Amino acid sequence: MPNAPQLTAPQERWLLWSLAAIQFTHIVDFMVMMPLGPQLTRLFQLTDAQFGVLVSAYSLAAGASGLLASLVIDRFDRLRALLVLYAGFAVATLACGLADTYVNLMLARVAAGVFGGVLGALVQTIVGDAIPFERRGAAMGIIMSAFSLSTVAGVPASLWIASRWGWHLPFIVIAVASAAVWIAVWRTVPGLPGHVHASGTSTAIERLRGVVGDINHWRAFALSALMVMGSFSIIPYITIYTTINLGLKQEQVPLIYLVGGVATFFTARLWGRLSDRWGKAQTFRALSIIAVLPMLALTHLTSQSLWVLLLVTTSFFIFVSGRMVPGMALLTAAPPPALRGGFMSVNSALQSAAMGLAAWVGGALISRSPTGTVVGYERTGWLALATTVVLVWGVGRLRLHTTPAAH
Repeated sequence: MPNAPQLTAPQERWLLWSLAAIQFTHIVDFMVMMPLGPQLTRLFQLTDAQFGVLVSAYSLAAGASGLLASLVIDRFDRLRALLVLYAGFAVATLACGLADTYVNLMLARVAAGVFGGVLGALVQTIVGDAIPFERRGAAMGIIMSAFSLSTVAGVPASLWIASRWGWHLPFIVIAVASAAVWIAVWRTVPGLPGHVHASGTSTAIERLRGVVGDINHWRAFALSALMVMGSFSIIPYITIYTTINLGLKQEQVPLIYLVGGVATFFTARLWGRLSDRWGKAQTFRALSIIAVLPMLALTHLTSQSLWVLLLVTTSFFIFVSGRMVPGMALLTAAPPPALRGGFMSVNSALQSAAMGLAAWVGGALISRSPTGTVVGYERTGWLALATTVVLVWGVGRLRLHTTPAAH
């Protein structure tokens, strides 16, 4: 890739861990909404469908901003764009913590989604720009370990804070942590302008046409959307289903995320190394097939044993999040380097829209019985199975740009 960043091994490590820290904060911000469901539905007197809309607002806003960002993102130095977006995200998250009504919280979630969605795409784009394809699985493993750390530390800590001082404070704490990470990124991440020269003098519309006019890109977009469609029809309702149907106590909810997060913190990097060694497509297929088992088990679970529940949910986190490691490494190689930022922004938009649609579909598939229990949750498991079948078939149709970056 022309003008690829020349990073030493220590610089590469600092880059990856800085990007992982950004991922950690905005993933905690997104994920903490779901286990706060029982509190928010009770406080604002929401139906399950209304809560699903609240979760979806972030994803749908991220989708819209991703489409707009795809027009201009490749015209700017990656670091400058990263700092601007991250600052906007921190302010929007603070607004979530200060919201006092359902409407204000909805507006703040939309603002957080506008910045957070593009931010996630930009992090993945930087990995694609800076890390050669043959090591990109391991790099994505480090970035995706932020998801694990958010479940180990971020979500349980946020829920503990919410239980002691109210649901507002976790968002305020995330905003403060984001400010600290912003300063660290500003001081440690090098400028990454190489793609600007590779983009040449093409206009925004010409670059967008280059992104959306390639059938290979649409294969990648479809796989990306399907990766989240099945799982995100399940995830927002885990807390509601387990507390109402399986008798899980509210104070036990953090255990799901703590145990699952500890496991995935180690396995995310394992999947990354294995995907570099065995092949990213082969690893993706294997993890996707295995992931069906805990998805079906969770959505059909009737046992009220805490140990059985933790076994199922931990397996769910390990394999459902695990397939994202080789999956995202593959997606960064679908476009040529000069279009990577625009491609990843469009991908983020479509993936966010798929998350929002999946959360809405999940809410539509489930309902409450006359006794108040959740019914229809098993339908989301069958949806996950259907999307997996297409994923396993479709990943082999991707054409990859695997020329190593100069390093």
